[in-house]
Amino acid sequence: MVELPAGPSFLEYLVRERPDLLPSGALPEGVPAGVPHATTIVSLAFEGGVVVAGDRRATIGNVIASRHIEKVFPTDRYSVVGIAGSAGIAMDIARLFQVELEHYEKIEGTLLSLDGKANRLASMVRGNLGMAMQGMAAVPLFAGYDELRGTGRLFSFDVTGGRYEEREHHSIGSGSMFARGALKKLWKPGLAREDGVRVAVEALFDAADDDSATGGPDPLRQLWPVVYAVDAGGATRVDDGVLAEISAAIIRQRSIAGREA
Repeated sequence: MVELPAGPSFLEYLVRERPDLLPSGALPEGVPAGVPHATTIVSLAFEGGVVVAGDRRATIGNVIASRHIEKVFPTDRYSVVGIAGSAGIAMDIARLFQVELEHYEKIEGTLLSLDGKANRLASMVRGNLGMAMQGMAAVPLFAGYDELRGTGRLFSFDVTGGRYEEREHHSIGSGSMFARGALKKLWKPGLAREDGVRVAVEALFDAADDDSATGGPDPLRQLWPVVYAVDAGGATRVDDGVLAEISAAIIRQRSIAGREA
């Protein structure tokens, strides 16, 4: 007979009963060769919510390992996580975090507060510190709608599990420096949801322009970033058709600017 978790934390149950199933316990000592890395995630606040977007490229060194990877995941009805770093560990952390929040809701009969979610995620990142010190780091960017405050909030983390609230926008991953430059120029207070999505896509465009590990929107293959908007209505994935229109408009605008220059 399988013993069920006694408390609201599924993570604590795994630590106690099956540590081998944790992301940090699933890999041997040392850094495996040829591990794909997920790259750039951007997030920004808009009026009443937040946008989180990730490119679709994973790399092994200077080789493109995948053009289809998804790095942004809904964790419950009102929150989303994007993760950069070692792709396998990143995805395991995201999936485990989803289960952790679902388990808490089933046991307690209510959603964990947004601050509580961010704290749980910080503890999971801290649990991977041993692998991070061996070069297998996975760092999240967490965002959600805070029902108590009636607004969207954004949290960044470091590999030790340090948690930091970002007030306007943030980016992580190999292309983050270039994405942040775009966010600083394009973001402004009170953005509409649609404008927030466009700014996120433009930031990924700029990151892909200067960082070979970041994949921009790809009209040839019909590949678009994974973009989620989170507000009082919940977490919603932006439709690929909308992203295709936004990407086409950005390409037209930049083509005209290039010809005029």
